[in-house]
Amino acid sequence: MQEWLDSVSGFIWGPALLIPLLLLTGLYLTMVLRALQFHKLGYALWLALVKRREGGAVGDISHYQALSVALSATVGVGNIAGVATAIFLGGPGALLWMWVTGLVGMATKYSEAFLGVRFRRVDAAGEQSGGPQFYLSEGIPNRFGSFLAIFFAIAAAIAAFGIGNMVQSNSVAAAVHAEFGVSTWITGLVLTVGAGIVILGGITWIGRFTALFVPFMIIAYILGATWVIAANIGALPGAIAMIFTDAFTGTAATGGFAGAGVAAAIRFGVARGIFSNESGLGTGGIAAAAAQTSSPVRQALVSMTQTFIDTLVVVSFTGLAIIVTGAWTSGETGAVLTRLAFTRGLPGDWGGIIVTLGVACFAFSTLLGWAYYGERNMDRLFGRAAVVPYRVAFVIAIFIGAVQELELVWTFADIMNGLMALPNLVGLLMLSGLIVRETREFFAQPDWREVVDRDRAPAA
Repeated sequence: MQEWLDSVSGFIWGPALLIPLLLLTGLYLTMVLRALQFHKLGYALWLALVKRREGGAVGDISHYQALSVALSATVGVGNIAGVATAIFLGGPGALLWMWVTGLVGMATKYSEAFLGVRFRRVDAAGEQSGGPQFYLSEGIPNRFGSFLAIFFAIAAAIAAFGIGNMVQSNSVAAAVHAEFGVSTWITGLVLTVGAGIVILGGITWIGRFTALFVPFMIIAYILGATWVIAANIGALPGAIAMIFTDAFTGTAATGGFAGAGVAAAIRFGVARGIFSNESGLGTGGIAAAAAQTSSPVRQALVSMTQTFIDTLVVVSFTGLAIIVTGAWTSGETGAVLTRLAFTRGLPGDWGGIIVTLGVACFAFSTLLGWAYYGERNMDRLFGRAAVVPYRVAFVIAIFIGAVQELELVWTFADIMNGLMALPNLVGLLMLSGLIVRETREFFAQPDWREVVDRDRAPAA
């Protein structure tokens, strides 16, 4: 079974299908949207981090809370272990291709979020609901659109139990046991109870918790990585040069590193970049749909900053720490490689502690975001009555993941993520005309920069 699943996963995520489709879709959307992720990034960050909400606008949570929910799902174990794996398999040049994936992925994330808000609807409980499970059927009003929407919803509801649940709790339990000797069942119980309290409260509780927790965990991790880089500042110029040269020439074998060609740098950099920021999977549209906003364009701008923060910021700090310390030549991979880099750069045992706590915090936040993604798709498939049972099953699966071996689950999760991306990418390409037209109409307005706080605006 494992060999068969490996073959299926290798085909879906291989160089003949999903990786080029994801990258080319991002490039295409970048061109037709006139590279708005570059010249509108400053305004988008202001909306997300300074303005933070549109008072009186329709939605369940604020701009900022919607962003924090999306970040909670994407800033996960992939930002620690995934980056290390990409460098282990593709060399330092893989980091450049992760950056490229993030830059074009911002246009993809913008498009997903735009459609998520544009076609959102109110569910039976009065909450906003949207994402590919709705915009594929509403935007493509024929049987093909309905097929794509249902296909996505099934894949997403199942995938949430893999990459968004058991894989995360298993990674935390293993890391905490290795670092502190804590039994996996104890870690699993703590994760289950903590996540259960937040998840069972629905999107309002998830939004409030992640709004406080996500910035703290990201800043704390970046400070640790900054220390590591600063302690090896003399190696930084050479590391940056190596990233750019090796991306186009390959990396020779050195130390415990077996060597890698240009094709490996591209393949693993793009694959792990997509795995980290989820641009193209469609999840960004689900979180965006819950936001309080009067314009799909504004929330889409906010949502695209998630890819920027995830890949251009957090991933960069992890990758640079691994390269400047020389840990990438050790022959280690995954979270062990990142831990080695932090251990070399920080005094005492702080390196291992920070990476272990980083894995725990990042994985815990991912549980929250994916729980919401999964329940929104269950609501699409079976109605509101299925939401609470899904939440309960999701919470129980957290404990199971912490105490079981999950090699099959890892591979199956990769497959389901790929099956989420395929219908979503087809829909993005088919609906790109709508995205471009309404985006240009928005920016053609002379007052497009103004965000009215309707709670405080004077009556007409």
